[in-house]
Amino acid sequence: MATKFLLTFAICRLIVTVGLTLDPTELLRLELEGQLSLDPADVGSASRDFGGMRTAHPMAVLHPASPQDVARLVKSAYESAHGFGISARGHGHSINGQAMTGNGLVIQMSGSRGNPPPPRVSEKSMYVDVWGGALWIDVLRSTLEYGLAPKSWTDYLYLSVGGTLSNAGISGQAFNHGPQISNVYELDVVTGKGELLTCSKEQNSELYDAVLGGLGQFGIITRARIALERAPRRVRWIRVLYSNFTAFTQDQEYLISLHGQPQKFDYVEGFVIVDEGLINNWRSSFFSPRNPVRISSLNADGGILYCLEITKNYQESNADTIDQEVEALLKKLNFIPASVFTTDLPYVDFLDRVHKAELKLRAKNLWDVPHPWLNLFVPKSRIADFDRGVFKGILGNNTSGPILIYPMNKNKWDDKSSVVTPNEDVFYLVALLRSALDNGDETQGLEYLSNQNRQILQFCDEAGINVKQYLPHYTTQQEWIRHFGEKWTLFSKRKMEFDPRHILATGQRIFAPLLNPRGASF
Repeated sequence: MATKFLLTFAICRLIVTVGLTLDPTELLRLELEGQLSLDPADVGSASRDFGGMRTAHPMAVLHPASPQDVARLVKSAYESAHGFGISARGHGHSINGQAMTGNGLVIQMSGSRGNPPPPRVSEKSMYVDVWGGALWIDVLRSTLEYGLAPKSWTDYLYLSVGGTLSNAGISGQAFNHGPQISNVYELDVVTGKGELLTCSKEQNSELYDAVLGGLGQFGIITRARIALERAPRRVRWIRVLYSNFTAFTQDQEYLISLHGQPQKFDYVEGFVIVDEGLINNWRSSFFSPRNPVRISSLNADGGILYCLEITKNYQESNADTIDQEVEALLKKLNFIPASVFTTDLPYVDFLDRVHKAELKLRAKNLWDVPHPWLNLFVPKSRIADFDRGVFKGILGNNTSGPILIYPMNKNKWDDKSSVVTPNEDVFYLVALLRSALDNGDETQGLEYLSNQNRQILQFCDEAGINVKQYLPHYTTQQEWIRHFGEKWTLFSKRKMEFDPRHILATGQRIFAPLLNPRGASF
């Protein structure tokens, strides 16, 4: 009775304060177990994201207690005479307002307010069932209790399972295990019709393929069954430097060609260094200020260095052979002699490395700033042209943040999923992970960096480099049609099948919501 009274009060406030064109009995009939909140703090949090460049205030925020809560709310939106949008939000790490809605309700999937179900590990079958809003750091902690861990990761673990699976989920393990979406056995999904369905390659396979990498367009992931492996105890973390881009990419491509073999590195990434500051401040454990490394002293190609980042996992039982294994692999590479930087650390500490950097940035008030990130998949055949035009051209000598670059094998990606990648056997991720600062330096400001992103995309277009955006952002449907290419017909067909009223993830701006006449559009 008390819960219904509070819900009634919340709905009445909703109608008065934001003019919700919805019969309050529609929400009252839902009998939600979780919390429907109008708290300004909740609404304010749901109106922002990590990108820090957009805001959209939802009408209310639901903290669900179960998949049924999610299904009831979506079904109410689908069956409503007036209609309202629904956006699922995880940890709020989107860049361009993809998880926002200004014309409906946000379902706050991450967090403990709704008391969602905990992870369940199957040691025998080597998988873990997790709530869609669970953070990967919590998935890791729960599986490590059994000596197990997921196979494929993202660099940052404070992201939700549903969020990364709606995009792809990539890191340096993707060359070997594929992205996170290639390591999912089964999903529970609430479609845009409010149906709660279990799907896999064998059951409701069309929904399964649509949702993985589907940008939230076809359903909300409430449970994922993630493949596990035996967790290593320790990691040998290595960085080597290159002054020649061709040597750098040839070595990266050689290393990812070893996928599936026992004698290989377990993680292959890299980054671009275009200014003196970054090389000596990236990680103190590698580039010590007491022993600084200077670009000018290494005959950098065009004033740029490239850093190959690799790891080898091991157990304490085979620690005596790790040196020989690493040395044998390093002998086949063509990095700058005497530029090897190594450290050994626990597996958990390596996986959680970005969070430690986050804490340092938060302490300096440099975390909650705009992040005009640009993530691109670049075909292998044009990566050298991209280097000349962007790294040695457009960017100049100041990056305002890390620039990652590493290759992946296309055969580790399932083409039936909704993700689009370049049509080559090998393609690169280039991630410009930049922070905009209001410090008086124009080249570090949001307008300058955003304009530079546009210049990069224009350069690729004019040079005929067929890049695909990862974590894509477009403002017109024509741009989305071009992005999806030959997949667009299937993508739009799936939308009509699983979310015919265009209720879900309207912040992506792919489909105009089919709501009431006052509803939002592009």
